Amino acid sequence: MSGTRSPGATAARPRGGARTAGGRATAWARRAPLLPALVFLIVVTQLPFVATVVISFVRWNALAPENRGFAAFDNYKAVFTDPAMRSAIWTTVLLTVTVVLVSLLLGLGLALLLDRRFRGRGIVRTMLITPFLVVPVAAALLWKHALYNASYGLINGSLTWIWKLFGSADPPQPDWMTASPLAAVEVALIWQWTPFMMLILLAGLQSRPADAVEAARVDGASTWDVFRYLTLPHLRRYLELAALLGTIYVVQNFDAVFTITSGGLGTGNLPYTIYQTFYQAHDYGRASAQGVVVVVCSLLVATFALRTVSSLLREEVTR
Repeated sequence: MSGTRSPGATAARPRGGARTAGGRATAWARRAPLLPALVFLIVVTQLPFVATVVISFVRWNALAPENRGFAAFDNYKAVFTDPAMRSAIWTTVLLTVTVVLVSLLLGLGLALLLDRRFRGRGIVRTMLITPFLVVPVAAALLWKHALYNASYGLINGSLTWIWKLFGSADPPQPDWMTASPLAAVEVALIWQWTPFMMLILLAGLQSRPADAVEAARVDGASTWDVFRYLTLPHLRRYLELAALLGTIYVVQNFDAVFTITSGGLGTGNLPYTIYQTFYQAHDYGRASAQGVVVVVCSLLVATFALRTVSSLLREEVTR
């Protein structure tokens, strides 16, 4: 009796197999439309990166084609021992930290102002977002020629007008791109990235629970107390997200450095150094190694950014 099978049990097996086969077919039917996009994404993004990694282990300089061959880790050793590369790393860190911190503080102040209700708030918000929508090269050209130029720039023109108001015929006319080249690049990037920070922080402010703020005000909390004990802790995740995303983009910035200063006077960051190695020195192997190092560092920062985004999404779902 123990070896016999009931008809019901025998009939149940094909149904389970049919269900499994049907479920797999349904799953593949849902995924199939996404396969062309996935293949396109792999071809466009992953294959070039794999090729870059392969070239980074090759000794390949177009000026010495007879000396091409496998270089092992020599290109990476040259990257980490090159004084110009260390200077570019320091410039990149200084540029990124300055731009992200100042943009974050200005974006926080603007977000706090736009969180209040006043007439024309929509128009003001649109005007403040505009710098972020300008093409990066166009923004850099705007600052280089329309604002920084010592002969016809708006900044020196304003100084001339102010000095004439006080009866002076000898106004200062500094060459901003020569006197403070790194600060000139930083100001242009801060102008462009402050709206990005403002948008993220404004979204955080608008997701703040209004009942907690009203309860604090009823209990006699001042505006500073509400900001310190309620608003700032609530914005912590949004501040982290804005800082991480800003870091990823500013580290990779090439347009402002190339357009405003051409990488001179100590403003050459990592992307510009890679450009010099590839297009001017024609050392493809070392340039590829530099690019791999930059991508790996960017991926580390992006990992923290993705974790912050996922934690924000989980918090929104649990509310």
